[in-house]
Amino acid sequence: MEGFTESALRALAAPRSFERGLGYLDAVSGVDVGDGWVTASVHGTERYEVELTLDGPGGLSGECDCPYGIEGNFCKHLVALGLTVLAQRESLPRQRKAARDRAKDLDGWLSGLSKDELLALVREQVGEDRQLRRRLELRAASARGDLAAVRARIRDLLDISPFAQYGYVEYADARAYADQAGQAVSAIGALTGSGRADDAITLAREAMKLLADAVESVDDSDGWLGQVGADLAGVHLDACRAARPDPEELARWLVGHALGDVDDGLTDIDPLDYEDVLGEEGMDVLRKLAVEAWRGNRRGWAEKYLMERLAKAGGDVDAVIAVHAADLSPNGHTHLVIAHELDNARRPDEALHWAERGIQDARDLAAVDTALVDYLCDRYTQADRLPDAVALRRDHFGARRTLLAYQQLRAAARAADRWQAEREGALALLRADAEQQQHSRYGGPVLIDALLDDKDTDAAWQAATETGAHDQQWLTLADLARAARPADALGVYRRLAEPLTQQTGNAIYEQLTSLLLSIRDCHRRLGTQDEFTTYLTALRADQKRKRNLMRLLDKHGL
Repeated sequence: MEGFTESALRALAAPRSFERGLGYLDAVSGVDVGDGWVTASVHGTERYEVELTLDGPGGLSGECDCPYGIEGNFCKHLVALGLTVLAQRESLPRQRKAARDRAKDLDGWLSGLSKDELLALVREQVGEDRQLRRRLELRAASARGDLAAVRARIRDLLDISPFAQYGYVEYADARAYADQAGQAVSAIGALTGSGRADDAITLAREAMKLLADAVESVDDSDGWLGQVGADLAGVHLDACRAARPDPEELARWLVGHALGDVDDGLTDIDPLDYEDVLGEEGMDVLRKLAVEAWRGNRRGWAEKYLMERLAKAGGDVDAVIAVHAADLSPNGHTHLVIAHELDNARRPDEALHWAERGIQDARDLAAVDTALVDYLCDRYTQADRLPDAVALRRDHFGARRTLLAYQQLRAAARAADRWQAEREGALALLRADAEQQQHSRYGGPVLIDALLDDKDTDAAWQAATETGAHDQQWLTLADLARAARPADALGVYRRLAEPLTQQTGNAIYEQLTSLLLSIRDCHRRLGTQDEFTTYLTALRADQKRKRNLMRLLDKHGL
């Protein structure tokens, strides 16, 4: 218990979780102290069950069934419970001792009961606890080898009807349904433990189909059923390892499952996890079936993924490449994937060939995967093929003509010591776009952005004057030119401020105030402070009803 401190809670929780946990101290209820653990309920958007382990093998730890906690995080609810217990730390040793005494007394009392008394007690609990009754019914059916009864109970547990008012399990009821479905998975796993792994395999596969039908009608936003599906996949694998089913039959089932025979999106089974069960014979069948399926549908996502997984597991790079090469994307992305695979296999010449082929095969260089262009340019640079890198960047810029493509062309050309020649051609293209009003996505010519990025403010100002510019570009130009050209900058600021006076909102007031500060600075540089005073006085008189604006102007001395 020495490690149970506020500092320990801070170390386990993210800073934001700890701070938010402070706001949940009043939401903690039903605190139950055991010997080494504390449980409680914490009320937030829902009621969450929280448990702290005070001195486990790994020290202080905790679990919460909120979405964040399920992912393994020490959440705000755990922080709230921890701080609540720490506030009563002096009484904690006494409470833990009382819990030990209660457990000892209970065990002693149960040990002293006769068989008939114990049976009466169990029957009483079964009558009061429906969940317990279902679990024991399943165990009883399993113990007597009644597969039909076990199957019937599992179907009942996976039936959404008791939770679906209108044929659909709403978010509020999804957790309860998932808990019930989890009982079915536990029951199937128990079959394996009792020596009936063959039955467990059969029922696990049937449960997967039932779960696939159910998930379409459940709001599983928090992923409760996802965990049930993962547990079910684990139960199936354990059963197969115990029963050692026919390798060929298992291989056929695994391929069918991987290709969508059970399309639930929950029991994501990796056939390679079964390699020890399949053995060499089963793996051969698995590969054969995967190849046949892929050849029948080379563009099918599931078929391609299965083939790729098997090929990679077998270290067959050529097979991996064949899978990708059978369905090449027109933007060159698949070529890049192949190039990376070949690089990993230490076959750089072939990798380069595929990357270059991706550019050649691209129908539209403007739409080509930019990562492919970057890859090729990096390879050219490493091989001291700088002119090739410049040529590719030039072609790519010619197709896209964005600021980023301009910057990349500039970097490549500078490395090759030929930027001046390349810059003239690039700017000519951008100037033609500007004259034809082919502006960038937010409205301004890329030409202005490129010149600004080159730190050529005078040329950018001239271009903006000749071809037009977006307001944000004009603002940038005015800020950069204010010291040398205060009169020109003043005209820009006044023009941008005018429409803001017709609008409302704190964000607008912030923009207007910023512009007024810049206008004041221009007048100061020009020696015309009186003009600014007249301008500002008139503006304040016109805008006096905008109280937030007036407060902001006062704050900045305007």
